[in-house]
Amino acid sequence: MASAGKNRRILIVVQNLPVPFDRRVWLEATTLARAGYQVSVICPKAKGFDASFEALEDVHIYRYGLPIDAEGPLGFLSEFAWCFARTAMKTVRVSVIGRGFDVLQACNPPETYWPLAYFWRLFGKRFVFDHHDLSPEMYRAKFPEGSGLVEAGLRFLERRTFRAADLVITTNGSHKRIATERGGVPPDAVYIVRSGPDVGRFTVHPPDPAWRKGKPHLLVYLGEICKQDGVDHLVRAVKLLRDELGRDDFHCVLVGGGPYQPSIKAYAEEIGVADLCTFTGRVSDDQLCRILSSADIGVDPDPKNEWSDKSTMNKIMEYMCFGLPVVAYDLTETRLSAGPAADYAQANEEHDLARRIAKLLDDPERRAQMGSVGRERLRTKLAWEHSVPVLLAAYDQLRPGRNLATNGAPRAPVRQRR
Repeated sequence: MASAGKNRRILIVVQNLPVPFDRRVWLEATTLARAGYQVSVICPKAKGFDASFEALEDVHIYRYGLPIDAEGPLGFLSEFAWCFARTAMKTVRVSVIGRGFDVLQACNPPETYWPLAYFWRLFGKRFVFDHHDLSPEMYRAKFPEGSGLVEAGLRFLERRTFRAADLVITTNGSHKRIATERGGVPPDAVYIVRSGPDVGRFTVHPPDPAWRKGKPHLLVYLGEICKQDGVDHLVRAVKLLRDELGRDDFHCVLVGGGPYQPSIKAYAEEIGVADLCTFTGRVSDDQLCRILSSADIGVDPDPKNEWSDKSTMNKIMEYMCFGLPVVAYDLTETRLSAGPAADYAQANEEHDLARRIAKLLDDPERRAQMGSVGRERLRTKLAWEHSVPVLLAAYDQLRPGRNLATNGAPRAPVRQRR
């Protein structure tokens, strides 16, 4: 495997999060580097990730600053334009004075980098679309009363990105159906590379009672806190646990930053549950492992909508990595990830979410059984090691002189552009 990518160069572009904080992109980058590819990444800066250039684990990282914190459609449009311009300049930098690249991989959201794909194709480069998210559906989840014109624009950008791609790598079967049915990509040009955690990067520690704030039980939420993530559902469930179910035996730690985190923290104060919640912001990997090692239940409060029902929530599998039983709303891809390791509340019913958390807190044997099932399910099916062969097989199709194929089977030349 170490020589699979010998003399091949890859440039990954990601706008949503910096690396190595973006776990999926970082796993892809380091996996490809270990396979012999020369990998560079272009991404934004963020707190703790503010070096303009950095080399980590044989990956060259180029970062640019964000002058605005986008809010609303106009803010996001400005951010997209800025990031596109800075990324375009850095692709030239990588090409001229960096390692160079033979393949450009763009990760969404947003789907704004297809013009770069067409530009660099003039110089013989190929384009991979790493399909992380469903931007039109996410827009509706964030802005239910939003502009139909904006949504139409997002669908246009999505179509153009699919059409520009030589290959698509995506996160689950629901996303693959979007790529083939809505994007018109041939099924054998779409590879499902699931975002399972690399278990070797996580360490299980003895529980630290300090996180429980003197209470017997600890609930945990993990993830960037954005408007569409439903963390307000969890905060209200905490209130229901105390006020309607009479529980005073738990504390809740919410791990992660994100644009909506200050609002959610203020909301917890507003409804009177700030004393039951600890908001950590972004934490180090070591601190994250210590928190997850101390928890009793991992909660995913993503409400059901067109976006969430088709999305794989990475937090689910990270909970499972630490043997945590999961309580979540009943979503299609959440069920496919967690299976019997989760208890599923009626979609968007906060009272049911609270009741199921309470019932699980009172049943340590069931918690242990669910945690054991989840850990084994992760080990045998969902961990990153199971995605590595698929990722490398996808990139193997891009070797010079080789037509695109699935699992090594040759097929017709690269599909016609439409």
